[in-house]
Amino acid sequence: MARLLHRLGRACAGRPRAVVLTWLLLLALGVTGFLTLGGTLSSQVSIPGTPTARVADQLAAEFPDASGGSGTVVFHATEGALTDAQRAEITALLARVGALDGVRGTVDPFATTAQRDQQAAQLAAGQEQVDAARAQLEAGQQQLDAGREQLEALPAAAQQTAAVQAQLAALQEQQTRLDAGRAELQAQAAPLDAGQTLLRAAEGVRQVSTDGRTALGVVQFDEPVQEVPVEVKEAVAEELQGATVAGVEVELSNELVQTTPEVFGPGEALGLLVAAVTLVVVLRTLVGAVVPLASALVGVGVGVTVALSLSGVVDMLSITPVLGVMLGLAVGIDYSLFIINRHRRQLTDGMPLPDSIALATGTSGNAVVFAGLTVVIALSALNVTGIGFLGLMGTVGAFCVLVAVVMAVTFTPAVLALLGVRVLNRHEKGRREERSGPEPELRAEPVPTPAPMRTARAVLTLVVGVAVLATIAVPALSMRLGLPDGSAEATDTTQYQAFELTARAFGAGANGPLLVVAEVGRPLGEAERLPEQAGVVERLAAVPDVVAVAPVGVSTDGRLLAFQVLPRGGPTSESTEQLVRDLRDLTPLATPTGTATVGVAGSASGNIDVSEQLADALPGYLALVVGLSVLILVLVFRSVLVPLTATLGFVLSLFATFGAITAVFQWGWLGAVFGISTPGPVLSFLPTIVIGILFGLAMDYQLFLVSGMREAYAHGAPARAAVTAGLRAGRRVVVAAAIIMVSVFAGFIASDSVIIRSVGFGLAFGVLVDAFVVRLLLIPAVMHLLGRAAWWLPAPLTRILPDVDVEGASLERDLATAPAGAGPGDPEHARHVRHRARHRQD
Repeated sequence: MARLLHRLGRACAGRPRAVVLTWLLLLALGVTGFLTLGGTLSSQVSIPGTPTARVADQLAAEFPDASGGSGTVVFHATEGALTDAQRAEITALLARVGALDGVRGTVDPFATTAQRDQQAAQLAAGQEQVDAARAQLEAGQQQLDAGREQLEALPAAAQQTAAVQAQLAALQEQQTRLDAGRAELQAQAAPLDAGQTLLRAAEGVRQVSTDGRTALGVVQFDEPVQEVPVEVKEAVAEELQGATVAGVEVELSNELVQTTPEVFGPGEALGLLVAAVTLVVVLRTLVGAVVPLASALVGVGVGVTVALSLSGVVDMLSITPVLGVMLGLAVGIDYSLFIINRHRRQLTDGMPLPDSIALATGTSGNAVVFAGLTVVIALSALNVTGIGFLGLMGTVGAFCVLVAVVMAVTFTPAVLALLGVRVLNRHEKGRREERSGPEPELRAEPVPTPAPMRTARAVLTLVVGVAVLATIAVPALSMRLGLPDGSAEATDTTQYQAFELTARAFGAGANGPLLVVAEVGRPLGEAERLPEQAGVVERLAAVPDVVAVAPVGVSTDGRLLAFQVLPRGGPTSESTEQLVRDLRDLTPLATPTGTATVGVAGSASGNIDVSEQLADALPGYLALVVGLSVLILVLVFRSVLVPLTATLGFVLSLFATFGAITAVFQWGWLGAVFGISTPGPVLSFLPTIVIGILFGLAMDYQLFLVSGMREAYAHGAPARAAVTAGLRAGRRVVVAAAIIMVSVFAGFIASDSVIIRSVGFGLAFGVLVDAFVVRLLLIPAVMHLLGRAAWWLPAPLTRILPDVDVEGASLERDLATAPAGAGPGDPEHARHVRHRARHRQD
């Protein structure tokens, strides 16, 4: 691979303009594909096949009129209750929205409330009539009983007379009519009783608050929420927020707002600025610092636009391209930096420009390819979870990383060829001129072996470092997974205001009502349906934390009954999570006609199902990643203990990252700093994403640091001194790369999307801990304590495993020992390589 990359670097340096133009053409094609083929990004996370999805499919099949998505609009009077004039304006506004393209209709809260009040009045009037009829029947019964008592009190002889017998027969006939009337009244009263039961259970389901100050309108779409075109949502939002109802606030729920996050904003720009400053400090030249930035930006442009071009044919979450931008920028800058750093050292040592570019591409470029492939493998492995949207996120992220790798080994050499020695500062150019003259006399000057660290220091570093990471990881023991609701949005957004107003006026559960279906064993007749609904409602209302239950409808065949259940807690609360489980556990549910199977749907239920499925997939994915980590590192370092320590370090940094995420986003620590308005569950797919990305990046830093230790040890340095030598050789560039990556990820914490904020924080903190605590402190300490044992490899594995030359050391040795003219380029190439080797420690 190193020799192939050596030739590739020389070829790109030989035709730099063609290479740069090719990448710019690919960027133009990507942008064109996105503009012509790109589709709508979704903000709704769903997994087909979950219990919620199955119930949703049932509802869509049996209640097609209600199969489209819907969103809530909150109308809140700034002072007092809503007036008649304000109500009329709101009704007219909802009517205009209902006439928009893509909107099936709207629900007027005042009309719905009036209908409910009318139904309540009708039920009350009907009950009065029944009570009156029952009173008449009771009065008639009393008269009959009194007449019968009088006749039965007569002497026996008198009772046998024809007149008395006729009276008794008349009384019996009246009794028969009374019994029939009572039975008829009972039949009439049964629907009224059922209606009263339903009305009482639905008392808490309201669209106008009890104080008359807040009303909830509903906008119903033709398509499911995740499939509603952006233009439709924007038109609805513009109509609602553009209208002015004097004295009334109009706020929209998440479902009505197109929440596609911005890919690049002020926070991201600040992170990129920090990365640029770091590059200038490390490279000590402004021209050289521009190269990694240009490489990363072009690579991100190609990778993300190509991925977005597929959004028209696959369902893609809005976070997916943002993740591609995060990774593309971070690894794109780092990978290009590694090659440039090597190239600049070689140029300073007097190596000819084409040879330096080729050798840097063949050595550092080889390490970049290997490091990038570890990230690509980890992200691609997300597809084994069986969760579609997560696999697509991993695939897009892997593609963007792959583009960054190819950019580093093609675009970077081409730009370096165009810049020539301008990538060096004035001092480095002077040193290059000094070393580019006739070859000086070579004397055997042994490279001084650095002194190893003290063992006591290594022990203290290990104990303190592990203790700190373990302490940070403690909050992870209470991590809860979920999906954000309106309360997680920024406080100045309409989604947050809608959530808070709804919770205050109607209770927390009104922000996430549950849809419950009861499937009975046989079709129900018209007369059976209302009592059946009442029976099911009574059992649902008896479940703890149920505030109200309202019937939604009965399927055409009478086998599926649908209900809206209002929970006591909000969509992400633990009580609602338990309520979903309790409702599902009601199966088989006893009903007036037999038994029914209970299913639950709704946003809260869907979030719970998604989170549970992701949590179930997490251990298997973690085991896969850890297994890959061990195998890759055994192959690279030809050691057993080095991979084990590297993997344990990764697990430590991973759980510390989980602890920090839990403390900030679930517990609310430093919430004001990170824009957390309301603490809630950790984003359900965040742990899985963090595992995949952090694994790849951790292995990158492990490769760049420990490979230097292995090289020093292989060249004869004592094991513990080799640790210090390798750390000194790679520390500067790894620190710079980590700062760049942390700053790029941290820039996304300022996003207006809580999903992007949490991903940015998790990755920034994970890289910070893994690079500066695990790789730069703990791993060297462990390697020192292990000594020669760190490089032990069983004899059978020694024969089986191939010798993977990650940094291209064999290529460098071959070029350095080749006779003049036998190298791949200039006849004096070998002389300059020896120069570079001699001055490597300068």
